[in-house]
This record gives sequence, C-alpha cells and structure tokens, in this order.
Amino acid sequence: MDINYVGENLLPGKIGQFFVVLSFGAALFSFISYFFATKSPEEKGWKTMGRIGFMINALSVVTIGTLLFYMIYNHMFEYYYVWSHSDTSLPTHYIISSFWEGQEGSFWLWMFWQVVIGTVLLFRAKSWESPVMTFVMLCQTFLGSMLLGVEILGSRIGSSPFILLREAMDAPIFKDPNYLSMIDGKGLNALLQNYWMVIHPPTLFLGFASMIVPFAYAAAGLWKRQYKEWLKPGLPWALFAVMILGAGIIMGSFWAYEALNFGGFWAWDPVENVSIIPWLTLIAAVHVILAYNHSGHGYFTATLLSLISFVLVIYASYLTRSGILGETSVHSFTSLGMSGQLIAFNLVFLLIMIGLLVWCRKELPRTPKEEEIYSREFWLFIGALVLTVACVQMIATTSIPVFNALFGTKVAPPIDPIAHYNKWQGAFAVVVLLLTAVTQFLKYKRTDASKFWASTLASLIVSIFLAAGAIYLTKTYTNVMYILLMFTGIFCVVANVRILGDAIKGKWKLTGSAVSHIGFGFLVLGALVAAATNEVISINQSGYIGVKNFGKEGDKFTDPGENLFLTEGEPIQMGEYRITYIGDSVAAPNVFYHIKYEKIDEETGKVKESFVLSPFAQNNPEMGGLIGTPDTRHYLTHDIYTLITAAAADSHAPLSKVNADEQTGFEDYEEPATFLVNIGDTLRYRNGIFVIEGVNKSAKLQNIPLKENDVILGLKIKVIAADQKEYHAEPIFLLKDGHAYDFNKDVEEQGLKFRFTNILPDKDKLEIMLYQKPLPEKKWIVFKAIKFPYINFFWAGTVIMTIGFIMAIIRRIQENKSKANA
Repeated sequence: MDINYVGENLLPGKIGQFFVVLSFGAALFSFISYFFATKSPEEKGWKTMGRIGFMINALSVVTIGTLLFYMIYNHMFEYYYVWSHSDTSLPTHYIISSFWEGQEGSFWLWMFWQVVIGTVLLFRAKSWESPVMTFVMLCQTFLGSMLLGVEILGSRIGSSPFILLREAMDAPIFKDPNYLSMIDGKGLNALLQNYWMVIHPPTLFLGFASMIVPFAYAAAGLWKRQYKEWLKPGLPWALFAVMILGAGIIMGSFWAYEALNFGGFWAWDPVENVSIIPWLTLIAAVHVILAYNHSGHGYFTATLLSLISFVLVIYASYLTRSGILGETSVHSFTSLGMSGQLIAFNLVFLLIMIGLLVWCRKELPRTPKEEEIYSREFWLFIGALVLTVACVQMIATTSIPVFNALFGTKVAPPIDPIAHYNKWQGAFAVVVLLLTAVTQFLKYKRTDASKFWASTLASLIVSIFLAAGAIYLTKTYTNVMYILLMFTGIFCVVANVRILGDAIKGKWKLTGSAVSHIGFGFLVLGALVAAATNEVISINQSGYIGVKNFGKEGDKFTDPGENLFLTEGEPIQMGEYRITYIGDSVAAPNVFYHIKYEKIDEETGKVKESFVLSPFAQNNPEMGGLIGTPDTRHYLTHDIYTLITAAAADSHAPLSKVNADEQTGFEDYEEPATFLVNIGDTLRYRNGIFVIEGVNKSAKLQNIPLKENDVILGLKIKVIAADQKEYHAEPIFLLKDGHAYDFNKDVEEQGLKFRFTNILPDKDKLEIMLYQKPLPEKKWIVFKAIKFPYINFFWAGTVIMTIGFIMAIIRRIQENKSKANA
C-alpha cells in the first residue's frame, strides 16, 4: 500500500533528475559532434551541433546547481543529499559550503567550471575549437555520468543528488506519512564550518577544471599533427591552471591553519599530496614549453607533462573518492560505488595520452643539436626533471594502498609521514630553489660564461651573508637541511630581485617570472621557518592536567606538558602573558571559549598589551569527541595560535531527560543531610543558618481527609541567609492508618528542600532531612598555545607568486595577439 507523505516537495527533484540525464546526453552529443567536426572540418554542421550540445549541457548544469541550492536553502530534507550535508541551524555561508561537501556537489562544481571554461574557448579558441572542445566535452561526459544515479544491467552508474531520503535509507520512521516533521538534517561537518571552505573548494575545482585545457591543446596538436602550433595558445591556459590550482592549494593551507587542529598548514596528508602533484608537473611543463619556444628543445617532455598533469588530476580524484585511502588519511574518505567509473575515466585519458604519443612518435619535432650547458633551456629541463622525480616519490608513497590492492602486497605506509616526506621533498626543494636562482642569469641558446659567473657570484655572496644572519636569528643552525633550505631560499629571492631590477629598467619580459620566483622563495622560507621554529608556549612545568583520561605524554596535542588548565576567572602566568579564561558563549553546535592574553610591565604592573582569543569547540561523538577549532592572533613577525584540547564536559550539556513517572523532585539536589533536632536548635547550611522554631499541631493538608486517629504535625523552620534575609518553611509529618508520610517544603531562593521524616519519642528528638542544590561547578578548559614565527612570509609568498603568474599570463596573451596581427 502506497503512503501519501505529508510535506514532500517532489517537483524539484524530478526536474533536477531530468536535467542530470539531459546534461549527460548533451555532453555526449557535443563530444561526438566535435569529434566528427575535427575529422571532417569541411562539414560545418558537425561544429554547429557540437556548440548546440555544449549550450544544452551548460544550461542543464546551471539548472542542476540552481535546484540543488534551492533545495538546501529551503531545508528539503526529503532529499538524501540535503539531509546528509545541512540542517536548519546553518547560516547562509555554511549552506554554501554544504552544497559541495558531498561528492555529488563537488562533481557538479567541476562540471560548472568546465562550462565556464568551455564558454571562453568557444569565443577564443578559433581554429582550435573543435579538437580542443572534443576533449573538454569527453571529460564533461564522464563527469556528467557521476551524477546519473541510474541502474543499467544491475549496476548503478553515478550517484544523483536528487535521490529521496526514503529511497536511500530503510528506516521505520518512513512508515509515518508525517516523517518530515520529525527530522532535521545531519548538518555540516564541524571541520568544514569555516569561511575558507566557502572559497577554497570552488578555487581548487576551477584549478582542476582548467587543467583539461593544456591537455586538450596538447592532444589536439598531436591529433591534428600541428605539433608546434598548440604551444602558444596552450601556454597562457597552462599558466592560468598553475596559478588557480596553486591558489586553491594555498587556500587549503589557510583552512588547515585556521580551522584544523593539527597545528600547522601542511601535514603531507594524501589529499594534500594528490592535489600538489599535478600542480608541480604542470609547472614543469610550463618551464619546458618556455624552453622549447626559445630553443626548439624538449618538445616531447613539454607535451608529455602537459598531458599527464590532467591524467594525474583524474587519478587524484580516484584516490580521494574511491575510499581506498580511508586508513592512511585523517580526511573522511567515502566511496559512493563509483570506483569503476573513476577507473574508466582515468584509463580513457591515460590511453588517449599514450596512444597519441605512440601514434605520432616518428613525427614529433626533434632538435639534433644538444643544448649548451650555459643555456637556460638546459637547466629549465633539469629543473623540470627534478620536479617530476619529486612527484614520482610523492605519488609512489601516496599510492601504497593502491599497489597493495592491485598486487595483494602488504607494504606499510610510512609510520611518520611528515618526517618521511620532509626528508625527500626538502632535498628536491633545495635543488629547485638553486636552479630557480641560477637559471635567471642564463640566456636561451648561449650565455657568456664570464657575465653569468659575475652575476651569480655577486648574488651568491649577498645571499650567504643574509642567510647567515637569518639562520642565526631563527636558530635553524641545528639541522643541515634547514641551513640548505634557508640559504637556497634566500639565494632564489636575491637573484630574482636583481632580475626584477633589470626588468624594470627595460627587460620587462622577465618581470612575471621574476615576481613569481620571488614569491616561491618567500613561500618556502616562510614554511621552513614557521615549521622549524614554532614553539609551544603553553608549557606546563608540572606535567599534570587534573582531567580524567586527558592525553598522554608525547601525543602531539594532548601532551600534559604542553597544555595548561584554566579555571574561569583565575589568571595564570604563561611566559610573557598572563592568561585568563573569562567565559564562553554558545553558537550551536559550537561553544566559543574566550581567553584573555595580557602582557604586564614588570616595573609598573600596568598592562602593555591585551587581546582576547576565542577558539571554539563542539562535542561530536561521531568524530571522536571534542573537535576544536583554533583562534589566532596575527602579528607582522609571528602568530599566536590557540586551541582548546579539553573543556568541562557538561558545561553546556542539556539536562538528561527523565521519564515523568520516575521523577521524585529530588533529581537536582545533592545527597541529603539528616539531623535529629529539638525545638530551638540552630543549625548551619552552606549559605547561612536555620532555626527549629516549633511544632504546628494544627497543620493541614489540602485534599487529604483526616480520621480521628490520624496525626499531622508541621515543623516550623526559619531560614536566615548570609545576607540576613529570612525565609520560612513548614514541612509536614503525617501518621495515617498506621503508616508514616512526609511532605517536603522548599526554600527555592536558597536552593533548599526540607523534609520532616520522623518523631523519635524515646530520644525526645525530631528527624529532619535537608537537601541542598549543588554549587555551580566552575567552568574550566585545557588549551594549547603555539607561536609561529615569520609565518607571514609563507602567506606573502603565495600572493606575490600569484601576481607573478597573472603578469606572465597577460604577457603571453599580448604576445599572441601581436603575432596574430603581424
């Protein structure tokens, strides 16, 4: 029997699913049309149909996104995706984050950016439109299949964001037609409730989406046998993809630094590794393309790196979405049953790459003359090779679970991944920084050796002195790798500052590369100093935290020697700061803990500096308990980072629900004290005294009829509080039908409850019981504070590097225009 559910709005889902299928069909139609338009360029109809298919796909993708956001914004929890990633308490900016928290939403985001990029290509690609759009729409077809959520021959293809909750889950609640009135959404992952998560995923996915364009130009060049021609229109797109993907990765570092509780900005987690690998390979591709444009050397390498960069993006998607990394990453990887589709996606583009390179291997441009060792292109090629080897090391280690699954091996990943990657990647970074400095003094084809060494040695000497001072100042002289990174990072900056000076004087073409290299140098220096010299300032000399089951020595965040216990309103000294926990506030589901930092002048006792940090946390059993989000005080030369590691568990916990039939009225009181008293006795309670004034033999109880032999007595008690206010209470004792009863009396203002429980004539005493409400427990927190010196070099380097990429992109576009008009 069908159930007529109350409140369900099924129309948006039906419309959305229609456009999901339409988007897939339109992408496939456009791909096929553009394929034949490339094969038969004289038949203009194919190109027109390719454009029509693309436009229908674009309209469908925009409609899908609009409907999905409408459903999330209006809390339509009848849909599984809406219920899984949002709830009614989320503010609007976090509702935006919940849009792409799930895999379906992130695939849509990728599709949307490819629509935007495809639109630009329609107007800018000109003669390259058909072959380039063939590969773009093939990618769009695969992405569209990820949202289908249909079953074919018993196998489900994709996962639709429009599936109903009752179709995705089998639960007794769905037998009730009014189930929607009884549910709320699961909400957004606590770690994603940060403003960076509003902008980081869109930027990252724009980077992923833009990586298809260099692939498409390189593949189109091979397909059409226009081997050299694709490099000029493809280079600005490669620079754009490097810039955007790099910005997205650094935004992820910002998010990790400001929202995650691992105390840093990079942890060599698999999800971080698989995003940076294609970025590095495309950077290598850009440099080899530049070398080829000036010297004719390295065509195969430039093409291979351009192609494989996007293949690695798809591989990254497989690793992070198939669930295969679930045991090696702190991120929450899940599988939606799309592993087969992701593998097919990867294999198709990998085979396209291999097939085209093999097919054209005999015709690829070659330069018989070897590069001069004093030429820029030679060292650009070496730099690209080093970046490639660095990526191989990263991807090999990250892919250990894949190898184990494929070959049945049991290779264990590194026990300490941070130390493992730092050892290898630190060495690669030293070489890359050195090459980034030296190659700027080289010219393409041939360089005057005397001029090269003069320029290099001058910058080298300046760098040695600057590095010596920086190493001494930051105390990084205890580690050889730190010394090498500090020196080569400063050498990179100094050399490129000199080149920038020459560029300003007239060699403007070098401006973009010099600026981006300066940014890269600052980025590495900032990362090095912040990671190598950060220090815990919440030192607990006693090594003891009076909290049950709190941490263990040596644990990164809950080592008692690196955490401090604070009671509300009671300041303690922490190095140069006086720290006070001044209270908290609730913005469900988070509790914000306000910690006041004060610097005190030792001579005058006056406060020199004062600020409040408000790290927050929520108790999330699904994620293992208390999830803390840090707060940071930013200075020009350092940051003070503060994280809650424990807090009074029941400070904001709701009172437990007790069945009304089981309530006695004494649940909120401490264990009672029993007294044997006489008339006139004076006794103490926590906030004053109470006096037994007398017995009321005329006491009465409403609605209880008394018989002749029944005895009812009231005990008159006067309560005198510490502020001299007086209160009166008269508990009742009743003997009825041979049974004893008592009726308590409250003094609510003092949190007291009196019972007159017995009369003891043999002792000439009256028995009373006193219940007192417990004193409110003082709130407490345990926190960890870390000082990150010179972290701003890292963030500044990111901004400078991005500016350099923008300048380089503008330059390449202008050069292409001038050559087209010539």
